[in-house]
Amino acid sequence: MFIIDIMVSLVCMILLVVCVLIGVAFLTLLERKVLGYIQIRKGPNKVGFMGIPQPFSDAIKLFTKEQTFPLLSNYIMYYYSPIMSLFLSLLMWMIVPYMMGLFVYSMSMLMFLCLISMGVYTVMIAGWSSNSTYSMLGGMRSVAQTISYEVSLALIFMSFMVLIGGFSLMDFFMYQDYIWMFFLCMPLAFIWMVSSLAETNRTPFDFAEGESELVSGFNVEYSSGGFALIFLSEYSSILFMSMLFNILFMGSNLFSLMFYIGMVFISFLFIWVRGTLPRFRYDKLMYLAWKSFLPVALNYLFFYLGLKIFLYSLLI
Repeated sequence: MFIIDIMVSLVCMILLVVCVLIGVAFLTLLERKVLGYIQIRKGPNKVGFMGIPQPFSDAIKLFTKEQTFPLLSNYIMYYYSPIMSLFLSLLMWMIVPYMMGLFVYSMSMLMFLCLISMGVYTVMIAGWSSNSTYSMLGGMRSVAQTISYEVSLALIFMSFMVLIGGFSLMDFFMYQDYIWMFFLCMPLAFIWMVSSLAETNRTPFDFAEGESELVSGFNVEYSSGGFALIFLSEYSSILFMSMLFNILFMGSNLFSLMFYIGMVFISFLFIWVRGTLPRFRYDKLMYLAWKSFLPVALNYLFFYLGLKIFLYSLLI
């Protein structure tokens, strides 16, 4: 029986990964179409019907190209960091409570914090191992940016741990039956959204990839398969952060159609922001993270702690 359970879990994991990768393919198509219309032009529309097979032809092109690497690079780390990046990005999907024989962690919120903290190492190692000044600068920027934002993300998570009295994402199903967390914690929802943009290295916080001043940032030396894996992990993280926003703030009912419509809308917001806003200045980013988001998140944590203690004292 135990072996059957493991086999079912493995099949579910493989199905989930395949579905996420297909979702990522169509998210890239959506982004190119939306950016095209924002810039008053057509997006991809030549390959197949309305350009729908375009992501698959891009994938075939990238993975069949020759794999190059800089002669002075630290080859093993250079080669494996994109693979680890995608692995960590896909592993995050395993903590979502699907109720289908997958992992339903009682500590899924802590697992998420561990995985996003590990994600910064892949970018740092990719930037360092390329042995290029531009990629090294991109890696250093990414580390500083991620450290700045993860503090406020962790504090927001701690506020939820206090509110729901546990570490499991399953609890959000029960606690949002009557009212969404979005209405109870609106400022935290906005901080979470902005921090998600920074966490996934998206405009206006794409300092690690700063095309205008760093050529292409930490991934400047990557081509073909390595380049494709880095961007697969980025878009997989965008989809995951959209789903997590829905779970935390917008009802958390994975069995309703509205949940997935909301998830697509949040993903669309990521693209909309990219087409609308210019890149932030680096010192402004640090100011925003340490002097605005951190105090607000910390004050909310103390407020919810005080509220919980007050309610317990009334019950006693």
